[in-house]
Amino acid sequence: MKQVPVDDTEDVSLDIGNEEELALRKAKIRHPLATFFHLFFRIGAIVAYLFCDWFSKSFVTCFVTILLLLSFDFWSVKNVTGRLLVGLRWWNQIDEDGKSHWIFEAKKASPNNSTSTEVEARIFWLGLIICPMIWTVFFFSTLFSLKLKWLVGDP
Repeated sequence: MKQVPVDDTEDVSLDIGNEEELALRKAKIRHPLATFFHLFFRIGAIVAYLFCDWFSKSFVTCFVTILLLLSFDFWSVKNVTGRLLVGLRWWNQIDEDGKSHWIFEAKKASPNNSTSTEVEARIFWLGLIICPMIWTVFFFSTLFSLKLKWLVGDP
């Protein structure tokens, strides 16, 4: 009697497909405009600080340009990119006694998260951490080079 070989291997192609699909979903940027502006305002302020003397000799113009870019950055992080990219919300609430309370909310990370991805979250947090580190380097380099008008904002 002839024995027929039995295929006892598992079909793992479906599992691999699911892992690839999950990896693609994690790598996809769902909010490209918000991601762009999150980095644009921050990097724009740094570039303006570095190269503003090339375009304008007026300290006031440079200072106002940098201040506006950082103000736009603050507003966009608080109201748009923080919410879209990582699910942050925060606001100030004053109770009946007149005391001010800051309320912070953050979305819990879940595998079925349909509003943001790991790449967006990583871009958000790295931008939030690295840019202040760069400004700290600028602070100390300006302090030690004795260009004090850039520290104080006094021409």
